[in-house]
Parts: sequence; C-alpha cells; structure tokens
Amino acid sequence: LQNTVSVNISMALRNFASVVGGIGFLLYTSASLTTVILFVIPPVALGAVFYGRKIRKYSRDVQDALASASEIAEETISGVRTVRAFSQESNESKRYGEAIDHSFELSKKRARITAVFSAVITSAGYGAIALVFWYGGHLVVKGGMSVGDLTSFVLYTLIVAVSFGTLGGLYADFMRASGAAERVFALIDRIPTIPNEQGQQLPNLKGEVTLKDIDFRYPSRPDIPVLKGISLSIKPGEVVALVGPSGGGKSTIAALISRLYDPDKGDVIFDEHNVKELDPTWLRRQIGVVPQEPILFSTTIADNIRYGREDASEEELIAAAKAANAHDFIMTFPDGYQTTVGERGVQLSGGQKQRVAIARAVLKDPRVLLLDEATSALDAESEFLVKEALDRLMEGRTTLVIAHRLSTVKDATRVIVLDQGAVAESGSHDELFQEDGLYRRLVERQMVD
Repeated sequence: LQNTVSVNISMALRNFASVVGGIGFLLYTSASLTTVILFVIPPVALGAVFYGRKIRKYSRDVQDALASASEIAEETISGVRTVRAFSQESNESKRYGEAIDHSFELSKKRARITAVFSAVITSAGYGAIALVFWYGGHLVVKGGMSVGDLTSFVLYTLIVAVSFGTLGGLYADFMRASGAAERVFALIDRIPTIPNEQGQQLPNLKGEVTLKDIDFRYPSRPDIPVLKGISLSIKPGEVVALVGPSGGGKSTIAALISRLYDPDKGDVIFDEHNVKELDPTWLRRQIGVVPQEPILFSTTIADNIRYGREDASEEELIAAAKAANAHDFIMTFPDGYQTTVGERGVQLSGGQKQRVAIARAVLKDPRVLLLDEATSALDAESEFLVKEALDRLMEGRTTLVIAHRLSTVKDATRVIVLDQGAVAESGSHDELFQEDGLYRRLVERQMVD
C-alpha cells in the first residue's frame, strides 16, 4: 500500500500521459491506421476489469491469511510459558506452519493470475504492433501512406504499447493494494453505534447511577439474553457489591454504566439524566475502572499512571502512587517512575500491576468507580496492599464492586446478587447471610474452600 501511494501513482500518471500523447501523434500521422489499433483497447479493458477483480479478491484473502498467521504467532509468543508447560511447542509450530502454507498457496494463485494478466497486456501490445506492420504495409503499397510516416507510426505505437503495458502492471499493483487495504478501510468507514463526542456535559456530576428495567444481549450473541429486567440504584458515595455465579451479568452491568454498549431495553441514568443524553467521552472521564487484569502499556510507570490524566504534575503523580501503595515498590527500581514495564506490564507482578492501575484511577479522580474483581487473582499480601489502596480510593465515591471474594464485599453498603441475568437478592452482607438464599450458599462455599 505504501509503495502504491508513494511510487505507483506517479508512475501511472507519467505513463498515462505517454499513452494520451502517443495516441495524439498516431492520429496526426494516420487517423485510419489509429482507428484500427484502437479496436484492441476495449477487449483489453474488459480483461483488465475481470483479472483486476480476481487479483483484488486474492489479495484480500492473502491479507486475511497473514493476519491469522500473525495472530497465532503473537498469542504463542505471549503465552510461551503456557506452551512450554503443556509441551505444545511442536503443535504450535505445526499450526503456524499450516497458516503460513495457506497464505503461500493463496499468494501463488494471485501470482498466477497476475502473470496471465501481464501476458494478456503484453500480447495485446505486440498484437497492436503486428497490426500496424500489416495494415500500414498495405497502405504503403497502395500509396496511402509513405514509408517515413509508417516508420514514425511504428515508433509512436511502441511508445504507446510500452506505456500501456506498464499501466497494466500498475493496475495489478493497485488491485493488490486495494485488496490488502479493504479490511482497513472497512474499519475506518464504520459508523460507531455510540458516538464519541455528542451530548451534554453536566457541570457537577454527583454520582447517582440508576438502571431501569434493563434487557441486554451482546451483538455477537443475539440469541443469548445476558440481562433480563435488571433494575438497581446506587446513591452518590454508596458502595454496592455485585456478586453471583460466573456469567450472571456482573461485568456487563459495568460495561453498560461506562456506555460501552447501549441496552436493548430500559435506561441507564446518571443524576436523573439518561446516559444517551450525555457526551460519552465526558462520561467516561468521570468513571474510574480497576479491572482484574489491568492493561498496562509498554512505556514507563509514570506514563501508565498518567494515562487517565496526562496533564498531572509530578507531585500529583507521586501522591497518587502513594495512595495506591505503589510508591515504595516503584522506588526500588533503578529508574523509579521512568521504569519501562514491558508489553502488557510483563516486568511487574500481578499485585504491582494492580496498584499501578489503582494509582491511575486515583490520579483520574473519578466520581464513579468500577472495581471488576480487582483482588481476586492476588496473593494474601498483595491483596492486603491493594485492598488498603482501594479503601482510600472508594472514599466519597460512588462505587460498584464486582467480586467473588467475601473480603472484598462484606464492607459494602449493599450487596446485589445476580443469577442468570436477573437480581436474585439484595441487602447488606449480614441480612443476606441470615437468609437461606444464593448469597449464603456462595459465602459458605467460599468459607469451605
């Protein structure tokens, strides 16, 4: 694609100018002989359209095959410890080899079609020259054309034929580039269902969150209902815990609150304003998210913490890290806050990554906080440090906690139990534990574990 834009376009313009100029000289030299030659162009043009479509299709298929092979390579390299732990090196190598072989076979098919197309263009050029010699010689014999004019005509025909042949090759390159870029342009041209910037920006968000009669199915799984008639309300500054079996819809509720999706039915409301009336980008700036597996970028610790607020000062950065219990371990690194964390934060432990994510949320200073199983994958010491940091972070903020561990939810103002996409129970930890319901069974099972 880069070569097409930077080189091929200029070459195409030059050769197109040569073809047009050459045809002009041909008409000036002998209009009748030029008319005969021009009959060659329509069938060549039709052939170009036919072969061009095939080249474009195979180019698209080659790109898809290469993408699949690259995906296999990326996930195998990133999960190399798992691959080795299960002795799957040979299987992964075979899987990657098969993907590359498939891409190679498609490339060969594309090369064959391109070769045939080039042969057709070249043959058409030689055919035009042969036609000039035959019909031009006939005109010379009859006295309708001089030998000098025929010689000039042949030279002009060679210029047109060579330029036309070059245009054919460039056309094939354009079709390859078009097929390769088709997926990219399809993504660029997609109109988002949720606009990035459109709607109100409230001067002072209090943090009251309400879900009314929410029904939701993921677009990729339209036949499977995830949430069914969910209604809940979180008051400003309240800490509400969502618990329940896996697949109950807990993380989906967090996604709806962040307006990553819109519900199929019902309303998500912030401070008595429907979420669809609010600017999505502004809204997400008011929400802090601390997921179970935080995403860190391959840059410095400082840049990762500043991700939620790039204009933060050094003092604010350090204060956020201290509030997240991250400052001490950061200062053990030789480069401190300028330490590069590696791809996906591979240089840090799970607890360290979690505390960097908490520092990011602290620095962002959101009104609404979403904690998605933020301590469920940590050891006891890391969980203590993370929980202490989370307690500081939750002070004065509307907080929705999604967790399986009792230690994470027992101090919540209210616990909402989800089961199969619906609210099964609601109340405080003590109230629900006294009842013989799903929450009590979940807690007792965890105590046994």
